[in-house]
Amino acid sequence: MQEQAQKSGGHSHDGHSHGHDHAHDHDHGHSHGLGGHSHVSLPAEGMTLALGAAVVATFALVAVELLAGYAGHSIALVSDAVHNLTDVPTLVLSWLAMRWAAKPPTPQKTYGYHRAGILAAFVNAMLLTLVSLGLIYESVLRLRTPVEVKTGLMLWVSVFALLINGGITLALSSSRRDLNLRSVWIHNLGDALSNVAIVVGALAIRYTGTTWADPVIGIAIGAMVLWSGIGILRESTHILLEGLPRSIALEEVARALLSIEGVQEVHDIHIWTLGTDLNALSCHICIPDMHMEESERVLAKIHEVLAHDFQITHTTIQFERAGLPADAGLYMPEPIRRSEA
Repeated sequence: MQEQAQKSGGHSHDGHSHGHDHAHDHDHGHSHGLGGHSHVSLPAEGMTLALGAAVVATFALVAVELLAGYAGHSIALVSDAVHNLTDVPTLVLSWLAMRWAAKPPTPQKTYGYHRAGILAAFVNAMLLTLVSLGLIYESVLRLRTPVEVKTGLMLWVSVFALLINGGITLALSSSRRDLNLRSVWIHNLGDALSNVAIVVGALAIRYTGTTWADPVIGIAIGAMVLWSGIGILRESTHILLEGLPRSIALEEVARALLSIEGVQEVHDIHIWTLGTDLNALSCHICIPDMHMEESERVLAKIHEVLAHDFQITHTTIQFERAGLPADAGLYMPEPIRRSEA
């Protein structure tokens, strides 16, 4: 590789190009988006206000359901009140996460706070799982020793709860692609569905006398919460452990890079998620000897392919001279090379 290319480092930020001298035998390309710096889109400020209003409404709902559940002897209402009570830390954590994620990077937090939302989702999922197990246990106890339920109170309070939880679910539905907000959205959707079940249960108890319907509904609510909590816990853990984004296949990325003229080998590929819709990649790419201008064109094409085909906008590319033995450990079975004609 020519001397100019051997001492080149290309960094692209906000559409400006900065050149740096490095005593390395490779090109190093660092990009934050195609032709500029790209950030994950965050919910509007109105979403933060919606979360604040949801906290107040949830507190009011919990108080009403606890009083009504105690007065009406309904384990389903008490279970739903406890379930709704877990929404409060969930909503508060999500609100804080949105505020943190909007902060710019610092010298200590060079990636910024994009992971704040993922951490919030992880904690929320842990709470969901623990609470669901408690609800199932209490419902089983009530199933073994049923009590008379005041269905009128149970019915009207569940309708009121449905209005509250349904309103919160609709307010958050437009932002459910964000893993943090999706945990809140799923939680409140589950609340709304459980309220529908309580309404049905209250009608069944009133007209058929099936007192076992109340604890059965409690068990169903607990199982639903457990299922959603485990799903969010699995996804957030995968991201926190730097797992490959589920929508991306590693070999497909390598093959796409090899289709670019000048790229002869790709190895040491790492792809991970920084935050919602913000994926990062680093890899080593072998290219033949060429002028620095040509290597910059190859680098620009790599950025374009990654951003357009795989939505990977934060990239670090290390160029190496083709034909030299690899020094780094491989994270693929073998280096992927361009097929010989």
